[in-house]
Amino acid sequence: MSPRPDMSEERTKQILDAATKVFSQKGLDEARMDDIVEASGLSKGTLYLYFKSKDDLIMAILDRLFQREFEKLRGSLSQEGSATERLLSFTEKIVTDLKLWLNLIPVAYEFLGLVFRNKTVQKTFKTYLSGYLELLTPIIQQGIDNGEFKHGNAHDIAIATGAIFEGTLLLWVYDKQLIDPEKHIRTGINYFLEGIKA
Repeated sequence: MSPRPDMSEERTKQILDAATKVFSQKGLDEARMDDIVEASGLSKGTLYLYFKSKDDLIMAILDRLFQREFEKLRGSLSQEGSATERLLSFTEKIVTDLKLWLNLIPVAYEFLGLVFRNKTVQKTFKTYLSGYLELLTPIIQQGIDNGEFKHGNAHDIAIATGAIFEGTLLLWVYDKQLIDPEKHIRTGINYFLEGIKA
């Protein structure tokens, strides 16, 4: 058996950037690997050397997005300030990245349909959820410990906080005229903070 070739970071980025563009324009079902070959400027053989299927490409795109997001959000944990200030900073980091996310949200939600029947997809989204809660829960716990927030289970409150972000984006998918993700995420978090203040 031949050893697997080294995967160049630059080449991988080139393919993922092309795939992101194609999936955003055509949607998951309509996009073909040939479209990604054309958009990337690479040969079909090279593309398949790196990614065997559209599912592999989508998983890699989502993983890259999640990793980028987590790297930026981790800064909220080391930041000085009250839990409220840190949570608002966390929110601003998410809102700042929305332009990149909004192009992919419809594709991501298409792919979410596979969560119920594809264990690999399920595992990726579970990892995302766990990482997200690991970032939020300590901030909430800080607010509880210092008397800033009402007593409660920090993990449960973190889930409720996450639901504002995820739920707002899902509503935006339903009706892009009615929902302004930046505005409504900020509004939702501000109302939520008022509700959990001690």
